[in-house]
This record gives sequence, C-alpha cells and structure tokens, in this order.
Amino acid sequence: MEHPASIINSITLEVNMVNKLSHVDEKGKALMVDVGHKPHQTRIATAEGYILLSEKTIELIKENKMKKGDVLTVAEIAGIQGAKKTSELIPLCHPLQITSVKLTTQILDNGIKVSSMAKCIGQTGIEMEALTAVNIALLTIYDMCKAVDKSMIIKDIKLTGKQKLDE
Repeated sequence: MEHPASIINSITLEVNMVNKLSHVDEKGKALMVDVGHKPHQTRIATAEGYILLSEKTIELIKENKMKKGDVLTVAEIAGIQGAKKTSELIPLCHPLQITSVKLTTQILDNGIKVSSMAKCIGQTGIEMEALTAVNIALLTIYDMCKAVDKSMIIKDIKLTGKQKLDE
C-alpha cells in the first residue's frame, strides 16, 4: 500500500500540471505568452465597478457643481484613455488594436456604477482593457470628489463577460 504522503504528492503534481500558469517559464520567470499561432477573432469584454459616495457628493455631481468640473464626463473619457494605455501599465499585457471602448456611468442612491465594454480584433482577449477602463474611471471620480468626500469606497470591480467571435 502506498504511503499517504506519496499519494498527496502525486495528486499535487497532477493538479500543478493542469493548472500551469501561462505567463511563467519552466524556471518560474515571468514571460509574455506567444499568441502568434492564434487566429484573429473579434473579442469583446465587459466589466463593472462601484464607488460609494456621500449624499452631498452625489448631489454635487448631479448638479454639476464639483470644482473640478463634470465628474461623469471626465471619468468616462479617462476610462477610455485608460483602456488604450493598458499594455503600458500591465507588464505582460499584449498591446491590442482596440476597435471600440464604451464606458457608462450611472448615478445610484449610494454612489456611482461604472460599466465598460471593450472590443478588438486580435489574437488575445481584451479583458484587462475593460477592467482598466472601469478602474481608471472610478479613480477619476475619486480624484474629482476627494475634496468634499473623505468616506468614498471603490468596490466590486469585476469582469462581467467575455466572448470571441469568428471573423
């Protein structure tokens, strides 16, 4: 009968082989994955996140009375700009030929919801661009409101969808 420790080591080895990280070489060094063999496909990703704000801050945004200007418009533009800069910010992220980025902001009772959709035709996904767009938009809202709201919380940033479509 096999020793329990050897069974566990065998199972661990099998799991590690299945869950091998694609951005790490055999020595554990970071690397950019070669996607050259993949077909060009339309790729779409969506993401969302929230920033909790005080009632006073929400009213100032609604009335466009923030000293730094139109918070929602600036945040939307910043999010689009952030998506375009993703590969410069995240070291192993491939630069993509982005064909579209859409960002929306929605005022809620307790804050703002930011949603993004990023699209490209390429050989790798566009998830990081969709997530970066949301993060940068939320950080922009934070920056524009920090003088009047010390209790803001950015939360629940997540990928909400991704798809590949054949050309």
